[in-house]
Amino acid sequence: MGEYRKIGYLHDNFKIFHLTDSNHREFTYHYHDFNKILILLSGDVTYHIEGRSYDLKPYDIVFVNAGEVHKPIIHSDVPYERIIIYVSTDFLTSYQKEAADLNTCFMQAHSEQSHVLRIKSFPSSRLNYCVGRLEASLHDKEFAGELYQEVLFLEFMIELNRAALCDDISYISNTSANKTILSIIEYLNENLTEDISIDALAERFFLSRYYLMHAFKEETGYTIGNYLATKRLLLAKDLIAAGKPITEVCYACGYKNYSTFSRAYKKNFGKSPRDLQTEK
Repeated sequence: MGEYRKIGYLHDNFKIFHLTDSNHREFTYHYHDFNKILILLSGDVTYHIEGRSYDLKPYDIVFVNAGEVHKPIIHSDVPYERIIIYVSTDFLTSYQKEAADLNTCFMQAHSEQSHVLRIKSFPSSRLNYCVGRLEASLHDKEFAGELYQEVLFLEFMIELNRAALCDDISYISNTSANKTILSIIEYLNENLTEDISIDALAERFFLSRYYLMHAFKEETGYTIGNYLATKRLLLAKDLIAAGKPITEVCYACGYKNYSTFSRAYKKNFGKSPRDLQTEK
């Protein structure tokens, strides 16, 4: 298994796409450095996110946090139609107020140990109405079109968060998952700055080295080494953006020297750590 890829770049606060694949397309595991919201319109799809699998139904809403490795698996030739919204994490954070945190829908899904929100009667809901208006704004060429689209996007996010908190919804559970692997993924994410070896990990979870490596790849599609490397680079990006010294970040994220860290960072993000520091 080679390195899995970061797909897509987001230079705006948000981007909206309405996509349809009519053929039996295969997707690879990938991740983004921004949040993703997917609304399934049609398709025979299982969505895999960080070791969890979800059999989707039309109008399910999928939340993928920045850095979470995921892919859809298409089971038939039923057209895979969906609305995808990419959202800058910084943009959501800029609206982080005590009584109105637009990240609430993502946090609520996390607290429910799910990535998928199912809303009863979605087609007739206020949220679906907002989605339609937001889509229509993509073609708005009138005065202050971009500003109007941002207003509609904020309205959509408010309605999405309201829906996520109401009683007329459900967070669907993953259809299949290896609980031990899920525990390992959780442990890795909580200890990214620690020196973690496969042998120590196998001992901690009472597994053989071979079974651990095989099961992790089988359940997630990637190796433990690739997973740790990518997660540590994403953590490094956040720490540098928060103003931490680059050398300190380098060693905290498991690298033994700066040159190796800088090369890996530039390969992953297209710019060096110092470039990001200069932008702040």
